[in-house]
Amino acid sequence: MPTAIEKIRNIGIVAHIDAGKTTTTERILYYTGASHKMGQVDDGTTQTDFDAEEAKRGITIYSAAVSCRWKDCTINLIDTPGHVDFTAEVERSLRVLDGAVVVFSAVEGVEAQSETVWRQADRYRVPRLCFINKLDRIGANFEETFAEIQRRLQANPVALTIPIGASSDFEGIIDLVEMKALYFDEASRGGEVDVREIPEAHAEDAQLWRSQLLDTVSLIDDDVMTACIDTGTAPPELIHRALRAATLLGDVQPTFCGSSLDYIGVQPLLDAVNRYLPSPLDMPPVKGINPSPRKNQPAEEQRTPSPDEPFSGLVFKIVADKHAELCFVRVYSGVLKSGSRMLNPRTGKKELISQLWHIHASQRQKLEDAGYETNYVAAGDIVGVIGPKDVATGDTLCDPRHPILLESITFPETVISMAIEPESSADRKKLEEALVWLSRQDPTIRTQVSEETGQTIISGMGELHLEINRERLIRDQNLKIRVHKPRVSYRETVRSAVEESGEFHRASQGETRFAGVRVRLEPHKGDAPVSVASSLKPGDLPSEMQRIVREAVNESAQSGGRYGYPLMHVKFTITDVDYREAESDEEALRAAAAHAVQNALSRADVALLEPVMKLEVVTPAEFLGNIQSDLNTRHARIVGSEHRGDLAVLSAEVPLVQMFGYSTHVRSLSQGRASYSMEPLKYDFAPPSVLDDMLG
Repeated sequence: MPTAIEKIRNIGIVAHIDAGKTTTTERILYYTGASHKMGQVDDGTTQTDFDAEEAKRGITIYSAAVSCRWKDCTINLIDTPGHVDFTAEVERSLRVLDGAVVVFSAVEGVEAQSETVWRQADRYRVPRLCFINKLDRIGANFEETFAEIQRRLQANPVALTIPIGASSDFEGIIDLVEMKALYFDEASRGGEVDVREIPEAHAEDAQLWRSQLLDTVSLIDDDVMTACIDTGTAPPELIHRALRAATLLGDVQPTFCGSSLDYIGVQPLLDAVNRYLPSPLDMPPVKGINPSPRKNQPAEEQRTPSPDEPFSGLVFKIVADKHAELCFVRVYSGVLKSGSRMLNPRTGKKELISQLWHIHASQRQKLEDAGYETNYVAAGDIVGVIGPKDVATGDTLCDPRHPILLESITFPETVISMAIEPESSADRKKLEEALVWLSRQDPTIRTQVSEETGQTIISGMGELHLEINRERLIRDQNLKIRVHKPRVSYRETVRSAVEESGEFHRASQGETRFAGVRVRLEPHKGDAPVSVASSLKPGDLPSEMQRIVREAVNESAQSGGRYGYPLMHVKFTITDVDYREAESDEEALRAAAAHAVQNALSRADVALLEPVMKLEVVTPAEFLGNIQSDLNTRHARIVGSEHRGDLAVLSAEVPLVQMFGYSTHVRSLSQGRASYSMEPLKYDFAPPSVLDDMLG
């Protein structure tokens, strides 16, 4: 039988790059018995970084799913990338996970990508734990990192373990609930934990942190407060119960510490995953839309995480290899059996579920070979599915008799692009197929063919993102390709409102076809780059014709603006339609709508938008002046600076076009000692000179 749903934990490990996520995952797999050998990031031998590019570069690029058991719980764990170029992997993982462990480096503290993943977890209301890692490193500071979590993330961390020593003197941790010192045996790679009394030198510090813990828990649980008033303390079971309830609500984040590399502090973190993070039963019912509601039936529906409910699941990742496409599916309700057919409500097609696979990083096993006694999985599980042909990331699969369309996954706009072409014309078709293969797996890869040059343009989230995908085309698809220098992905918008009409009129063989459409184009900050609305009154136009006009306006707007770049921050409102029942057919309405959109764009005050990046540079203080001066020449806006020990941290907003090659330049300015991270922040108005240069 599948694992009891209350004993399942679907969690992700998220953090800034180099905070120690993958090393922490390796220790978890070792201590839970899911692996018998600890891999090392520096050696390229970790289980979750199994791609050739990951092993070569020592970074996580693709989210990897692994399963393990700790005590009486099954933990489905996803190790996610920390580099901002691969933020889509974090986005789609958090969309389907119930809880998260956020890892921080005790040296660098809360970094730029730490803030990004925290905001992503906030958006999906994911309960989380904090793990302050790398306390063995020179410059490690537990208290400062803890304070940064409070200050920079507006979070409410609650320390449950504190370090014994720091840097080269770091030797163990203190459990503030049991008030015991824990030492992890190096010879057994931390497998044996020695529980002792708290050293006298740390007793006062431990008591102070324990008081803070009890104060926090007393405010959220009356029984703890009563116990503290009566006895001055509270039993562990009351503390655990109160913390679990508050963690599930997102009111607190239990915080732990250690050094994954030195095998210290991982087992208490695993205990916390079991104790405080939610099972699927603790999560609210998943909501969706019934794509074909019956009469008087509400459009919105929900599914509770029960095997007795109709099946619903979300495809959150697609991996294609030489044999078949493997879809990662989070099961929200019901059961999924091999050999069944499930509906994809986006396409209206039924998809065959040929095989169900248990996923463990790069290793895959059919359920029956992986020790499952059944050929199905139930609500709360994450499973690999082979069989569906026409699915995309974010698609719902559901029981055809009980259709539901779950909320999809939204991904950020691409910011950078490059031209790519095959070395020989014979490979052009192969390149087209390879790019389809690539974009199906990575939703943040966009491809299009330039109408002006005929070149294929591939767009992504950053220079590293494009470089990695170029290598995949060469390595996995055996393509010989040429690429051109990356360039910024601009957008077009309008500065003010304009209203224009478009007409279609044609007489042929004694028949007249006619339609007229009038639209208003105006600036608009909405969820979608382009919004389409209608101010027509009921009865002005048959509902089917109104739908056709809206579709046509949207399709025409999606083809780009005056200069060929995608539109952004604009709204089209259909204000009038000249419709003649005998003469206005679908073709006429679509043509008139397209003319109206193009006429509006040609008259509008069109402006160019460029991607602006959020930049954080960490540098020894003596190089701060050089780096700040250089950023000024790049038209950066400095928004803040602070000191972390001997290091200075500079925060800025800077146009992406100014940042090509910055990695090499910032190293030369700092004798190789500065580091930086950069992530998309917004699209903002480009200087007029950018458009002048384009138009020659």
